Amino acid sequence: MKIKQQILSHSTFVTVLLLFFVVLWFVTQSFVATEPKTLKPLIETSSRCFTSASQNKEQLIIYATSQKVAKSIINSLCEDAVVTKQYGEVRGFWGYRTADSIEFVGKGIADLILAKNNIMSAFKAESTYNYQPIVGFPSYTAFFISAKEKPKIEKQYFLDKRIGLLDYPTSRSGHILPKQTFKELGINLENLDVTYASSHSELRELLANGEVDIIASFWKNTDQQSFSKNYITPISSNIIGTRWYLKMQHENTDLLCAIQTNLLALSQSQTSSYFNHVEPYWQCSDSDAVFLGEGDD
Repeated sequence: MKIKQQILSHSTFVTVLLLFFVVLWFVTQSFVATEPKTLKPLIETSSRCFTSASQNKEQLIIYATSQKVAKSIINSLCEDAVVTKQYGEVRGFWGYRTADSIEFVGKGIADLILAKNNIMSAFKAESTYNYQPIVGFPSYTAFFISAKEKPKIEKQYFLDKRIGLLDYPTSRSGHILPKQTFKELGINLENLDVTYASSHSELRELLANGEVDIIASFWKNTDQQSFSKNYITPISSNIIGTRWYLKMQHENTDLLCAIQTNLLALSQSQTSSYFNHVEPYWQCSDSDAVFLGEGDD
């Protein structure tokens, strides 16, 4: 009898335990079902806005190398009358690495993209996707910049210096041209003390903090607050500036002219003496758009 009671007691315990796990499973599933299916990324890399024609499913996709620039042009184009006639949504992406630009250029993802002409040429994007330059920023000069002396373009000078370069293989002023100079001087990069930075701003911080002796970059007017213009040496001049390109799969001149107008207005609102000078490449009228050419070529 006792054995039978023990068996029943054990059976009851197992049944209760199973019921407990079943209830626990249902509660857990209910909780999980209320959780969002996707997690919000830690780093925001895109933004969107809807035009007044929100029923239109067409998207105008934009890519820029700056979050501030991307969001500004997105918001501007969402309110544009021409864009509203053709698109229901304007979506913008941004990235700070060369790999990000290459991804968008190489696959022709963006309708409107801010990119360097050497990247566009490397992927033959203008012929493959018919990207047309809309506006461009001025040509500039690349420099070696020091905090304490004027750099010398001599082999012996660089051998005992700590040098700051950009970790972007497509950056002309911060990577390509200084490395080209070292090669021309017969310097093996392995014999140099090089520190790589992720941006031109970071390069300037390294120099200002005494972590490097020389950096390769362009010169900004605001640099005079931290460095002396007497301590810069040109590497190369007339480097073609960054450009905005529009993918022209159709002769959509209304859209081209509307975007050029918005880009010119955006440029005028910039505080930088470089970025508020932009050159339009098209002559727009009420009935047509004529390509004026690229002044840097």
